[in-house]
Amino acid sequence: MNILLTSAGRRSYLVKYFKEALKGQGKVHASNSSWTTALETADEAVLTPLIYDESYIQFLLEYCNNNQINVIISLFDIDLPVLAKSKQMFRDKGIVVIVSDYDVTQICNDKWSTYQFLKENNFRAPLSFITLGEAKAAIGDGDLRFPVILKPRWGMGSISIFKAENDLELGVLYDKVQREINDSYLKYESKLDPERAVIIQQFMKGQEYGLDIVNDLDKKYVTTFVKKKTAMRSGETDGAVTEQNDILSETGKCIAEKLGHIANLDTDCFLIDDNPYILEINCRFGGGYPFSHLAGADLPTAILKWISKEKLDSELNSLNIGIEGNKDIQIVKFKDKSQCL
Repeated sequence: MNILLTSAGRRSYLVKYFKEALKGQGKVHASNSSWTTALETADEAVLTPLIYDESYIQFLLEYCNNNQINVIISLFDIDLPVLAKSKQMFRDKGIVVIVSDYDVTQICNDKWSTYQFLKENNFRAPLSFITLGEAKAAIGDGDLRFPVILKPRWGMGSISIFKAENDLELGVLYDKVQREINDSYLKYESKLDPERAVIIQQFMKGQEYGLDIVNDLDKKYVTTFVKKKTAMRSGETDGAVTEQNDILSETGKCIAEKLGHIANLDTDCFLIDDNPYILEINCRFGGGYPFSHLAGADLPTAILKWISKEKLDSELNSLNIGIEGNKDIQIVKFKDKSQCL
């Protein structure tokens, strides 16, 4: 079995996890639009057109055909809806694309749609507003208080996330987020609703958690891995410790059953007075998954077994509690990559 991890970026650890899952019975390929450390780690690598390029899907189809790729897994939010819409094209070629349905990717990628989904299904979430006027009115009425968080509606990582402490900062930072959206790749999604491309949220203060909420390939709930975050860097979990928490596990199950995603749902939340508040949901492997893997989870192997119709062993039920870890920074020297250009 050969696997292609698209938009692999710097997630070298996932390349390694899938190599281990294959046990030498296939290769891990990685693709990206620029050369990255994950491509350096993969068995084979290729540079692709940009995701929004009209030739992107055709390029992937040809690459998969030429390299006997059986499975595609994307590691980047923007890639997900593009692959979801094209899933049947790959299926017709005998290629399994591990991606949630298109409507699920839209709920997850659009923070306003996330908020609407959470509220409609009775999950707690930070009070959120989609226009500056609505946020100011809520502040004036006392429903929303400073500080508040501003972020791109179609954002990811730590791009353009700011905290405003007063009215002056709110106006200045709102304009700043809009400018930074227009100067980044976030501008593509934001063109869908440019006047409502910034979301303003209640600032939450409490213990932050990361959840890996796992469904199988038929969208049936399997389990939730709970991690208490101990450090953050650039919008990604930098340190965490696994924890047994029945409240958050039950919350994960409820989200999974309502959303119907496939494989992992990377979820950020706060626990305040035993009440979970959901911040974001991402239907892909997230930056917090390595802490689940460190503690004994093995979702890559589970995915490969599901594809092969094999019975799982302990891949998803042997999480060790109290395992703490931190990410490290390593320098990777690039080899000659001319053959992949």
